[in-house]
Amino acid sequence: MVFTAWTLLHGDFWLADRLYAWEGHTWMLRHAWVTQTLIHLLGRDLSTAAWLVVLAAFVVASMRASWRHLRRPLLYLLVATALSTLLVAWIKSWSNIDCPWDLARYGGARAYFGLFEPRPAGMGRGVCFPAGHAGGGYTWLALYFFLLAVRPRLRWLGLAAGLSAGLLFGISQQLRGAHFLSHDLAAIAICWGSAVLMQRLFWRRDGGLQSPAVPSTSIPPPASLQ
Repeated sequence: MVFTAWTLLHGDFWLADRLYAWEGHTWMLRHAWVTQTLIHLLGRDLSTAAWLVVLAAFVVASMRASWRHLRRPLLYLLVATALSTLLVAWIKSWSNIDCPWDLARYGGARAYFGLFEPRPAGMGRGVCFPAGHAGGGYTWLALYFFLLAVRPRLRWLGLAAGLSAGLLFGISQQLRGAHFLSHDLAAIAICWGSAVLMQRLFWRRDGGLQSPAVPSTSIPPPASLQ
């Protein structure tokens, strides 16, 4: 709903116009060390490294009886993050939407075409929707459900970690001219939807996640963040 309203009201142009003007009518931060190297490249590598750490932890849990209780939560985290990442990449492969820096309005060479508008024959493909880098941060929203299973009191820290990573990556890319805000909104929707779907599949026989501290109490479905 937020995505639809933002798009219909041309919110992307409203925000991007102001960022572009603030940077001197050029994407001044496109090649800046902080935005390009530190947040984009290193941030991407750290997200990948985090997934590999979770994979290694799952392998250890599969071999150690004392870690048996972590097997399903770790497998959930692996699958949920992988699914959201793959979905974002798959949609990017056919959505055919340009980055702001590609558009004539922002110093590029292309006219703007919306998600459902046909592009002229021979025009290069756009590969900027949804936001892949922001999605690499928002994929860790699944930490909410992982911690709900293993340390319920810390679940909000997991949610905060995913939101913080996604916001940092997303804002940085918008400052570089790589994405509109709607690209980030689509990414967070995909990542959260994947996390919720996998949570329900992994714990469908339990009627929801069980708190280790209160094993007799069923936690309500957390899709509404209650």
